Amino acid sequence: MKSIKPNYQRIFEDIIIKKCPKRKEEFNHYFTKKQFSIMDVITLNAKIFKLNDKETLNFNQKHKSYDQETILQILTYQNKEKLNNIQLANHFNLSRNTVSKWKRLYQNE
Repeated sequence: MKSIKPNYQRIFEDIIIKKCPKRKEEFNHYFTKKQFSIMDVITLNAKIFKLNDKETLNFNQKHKSYDQETILQILTYQNKEKLNNIQLANHFNLSRNTVSKWKRLYQNE
């Protein structure tokens, strides 16, 4: 059975129209993309909401999920920017253990 992914492109477009219609042009390039990745979701979420409330951040952290493509992009970013696991974890708001696990699982890819 194939899993159905939410249409994040449409969700974020609706959020921007309702919350901040003046900023629609700023995010327009995301809505014209053919492939909307999880990295786009993370970036848009950070740009739109800029959450600083610790309780909200903790709730959101528990509900994050990453596909293999996104994990590989994050690990590539680490190599390109020459970051250690702690720096990468802080940048993407992940745990160090998650980064270590991903490196172990996807080391050969």
